[in-house]
Amino acid sequence: MILKRVEPFSLGKILMVLYAAIGIIIGVIAALAGMAGLAFGGGGGAAETVFMGLFMVILFPVFYGILGGLGGLLVAFLYNLVAQFIGGLEITLE
Repeated sequence: MILKRVEPFSLGKILMVLYAAIGIIIGVIAALAGMAGLAFGGGGGAAETVFMGLFMVILFPVFYGILGGLGGLLVAFLYNLVAQFIGGLEITLE
């Protein structure tokens, strides 16, 4: 079986969700690292640190999701363009 075409919006949606999930994980890690820095005397105010932590947990998934979706669109477009000339990707399904 040869994969000759990838629907760009389909791949974009899948990668958007996957990258948003990665963004949540990274945002939580970054927020926890900021709070740990505050707890161990890293300076700065507690309110600002908590605000930045919440900001990271919300903002990272949004940015990662948008960039992942756009990346998926670009990859699908490029794959379809190249597959026209070389025939596509051969896959085996069972």
